[in-house]
Amino acid sequence: MPNQNYTLFSGGAQGAENQFGKLAEYYGLPEVNFTFEGHRIERTRGVRVLTDEELTQKDVSLTYVSRLLNRKFTNAEKMRKVLQTIMWQVDASQQIFVVGTILDDGTVKGGTGWGAEFAKICNKELYVFGQAKDGWFTWQHGAWAAVEAPVISAGHFTGTGTRFLEDNGKKALEDLFSRSFK
Repeated sequence: MPNQNYTLFSGGAQGAENQFGKLAEYYGLPEVNFTFEGHRIERTRGVRVLTDEELTQKDVSLTYVSRLLNRKFTNAEKMRKVLQTIMWQVDASQQIFVVGTILDDGTVKGGTGWGAEFAKICNKELYVFGQAKDGWFTWQHGAWAAVEAPVISAGHFTGTGTRFLEDNGKKALEDLFSRSFK
């Protein structure tokens, strides 16, 4: 399939999402960056500002998400909107790629963790590059399993992750794109 037939869905934020967008642009892939009014993002290409009505379509209980991820979220209104945009990203895609930290309880650290959990709930093909573990993992049969070299094979895929992209995370994304889009 030609590169322009693939679409990256992301949030355009600092770190992993910005890197996903840069790589999509380099390889000639369209990108859609979901955001909301007043939210600052780094990507300017493919920006899709969600209306309040569209955000409400993906409303989620912060209490539920907090329990699911074993953490508390501050700044509830902004966090709710961020979680809603992540749901738009995951919902639009068949494959989900995340860069972050896999915690001992099986969740992924930070708000990024909601993208991974929502992908699990929706039974999407999910890959996480664990920067601390320096490797790719996929969610299979209720547990993380190491995977050597995943490939972007779905026409619609999500790229999300930590704002604190480390050198190994950046290299993992560069390698992912070069394997997928020669």
